[in-house]
Amino acid sequence: MEIINLEGAEDTPKIILDKSNGIFEISGRSLPEDTAEFYRPILDWLSRYAQTPNSKTQFTFKLEYFNTASSKLILDILAKLEAIPGTTVEWYFHEDDEDMEEAGGEFSELVEVPFDFKAY
Repeated sequence: MEIINLEGAEDTPKIILDKSNGIFEISGRSLPEDTAEFYRPILDWLSRYAQTPNSKTQFTFKLEYFNTASSKLILDILAKLEAIPGTTVEWYFHEDDEDMEEAGGEFSELVEVPFDFKAY
């Protein structure tokens, strides 16, 4: 499976989806101009990955900030992960960022995927 490796920018997150090395991570800031268009390749990749997933999938979110449009797409990503057996989510948040911690808590209540919350 091809690797998605997008360098983050001021308004887009860094994204690594690498099945062979078991790295699945979205980090940085997410406020792309066209959120649906930006995340479409990620959702498509996850749909293909779900057909033959690794036995364990640990998906890491280490976001500093995301806008409302991104939150919908993050939920779409989590919904895809929900269908993949053996998936867990690591939700990182800065120890002073109650909003990001709370956002992870809200997402964890909306999907049937185990979340592990980590302050840094």
